[in-house]
Amino acid sequence: MEIIACIKQVPDTESQIKIAPDGKSIVQNDIKWVMNPYDEFGVEEALKLKAKNGGTVTVVSVGPKRVTESIRTALAMGADKGILVEDAATDDGDSFTIAKTLAAVVKNIPYDVIFCGQRAVDDDEAQVGAMLAEMLNIPHVSLVVKEEVDLAAKKVTAEKPIEGATLVTESSLPVLLTTQKGLNEPRYASLPGIMKAKKKPLETKKVADLGLNAEDVGLAGSKLKIMALTPPPQRSAGKIVEGETPQEKAAALVKLLREEAKII
Repeated sequence: MEIIACIKQVPDTESQIKIAPDGKSIVQNDIKWVMNPYDEFGVEEALKLKAKNGGTVTVVSVGPKRVTESIRTALAMGADKGILVEDAATDDGDSFTIAKTLAAVVKNIPYDVIFCGQRAVDDDEAQVGAMLAEMLNIPHVSLVVKEEVDLAAKKVTAEKPIEGATLVTESSLPVLLTTQKGLNEPRYASLPGIMKAKKKPLETKKVADLGLNAEDVGLAGSKLKIMALTPPPQRSAGKIVEGETPQEKAAALVKLLREEAKII
């Protein structure tokens, strides 16, 4: 069984994000970069499928050289090989150009199942998985919390939550599944796994190697343009409700809600 896990490197959610002087990007100094948490679920599920059915897991990503750290993390978890598209031409690309670049990689390697995180925690667009499936002309099931692959029948049964119920979808293979919390619990890389990861193949490609033109990817080929980034408005300081007894505090709180907050 051939399985692909697409990953993205994102700022750690505990990093302090600052807007760069250009007003359109963030300051990247001192940011800790990690694998997108939703992509971790995809890597873990890929490894579980491999353990059950055999085969290989290939991790694919697009970005600068530092992304090799996240690919090595996936390799240390148990993936077999990695592919990174490292090319300045892909910088500042939107979901469309990232999906196009990933599709150019994936179409040249065998696959039965592709996993993508349902969204990235930095731009929060939740579009790459669906776009990639469309470009590859394969079925796509989003927000999966359970899946079962039947290789003999060449099909997959996937479950996703909807309001008040669970939607069960059956699809033929190959298929792309986007993953979310609840699908599994990603494993930690073991020390032996970390050591083995150093010897596993990690291939670096340029845009030209994929048959793409520089003007079709990155900022040049993007359909979405960032006009400006603005920080959220600063919250006003909270208030401590004074009073000697619970009854006095409750009365003071009701007065504040009515006269200042004007919500009752």
